[in-house]
Amino acid sequence: MLQVKSDPAGKTELGPETVRLTFLPSGQSVEFEAGKLPYQEHGKPQSILDVAMNFGVHLEHACGGNCACTTCHVVVKKGGELLSECSEEEADRLDTAADLQLNSRLGCCAIIEKPGEVVVEIPSWNRNYICEGGASTL
Repeated sequence: MLQVKSDPAGKTELGPETVRLTFLPSGQSVEFEAGKLPYQEHGKPQSILDVAMNFGVHLEHACGGNCACTTCHVVVKKGGELLSECSEEEADRLDTAADLQLNSRLGCCAIIEKPGEVVVEIPSWNRNYICEGGASTL
């Protein structure tokens, strides 16, 4: 079951198979049952980008989620242990990202492998406030 939550503080308790992903700075949280998310064909299945696409959360991905750019760069603030290991391909691509941090990941590559709470920040330089089709993320 897909749910968009407005619980930015993450105060509600999660079920044993539930994933909560919160996007900062907006504070938008989404919840889903691990392993049950429909694949949106952008990034790897159940990646941060795939989750964003499922819930209509805007995360730039100029290359279509193929690990060929860094526009889906996020900074993991919580729950890094729930994510897949950073592959050599992702690490090589991250080396070209602006403002690289120790907990930087590409949304198209970072797969949420375990239930729990993950919090990511979309860097300010990477927020496109006007999207294709004229939608605004303000």
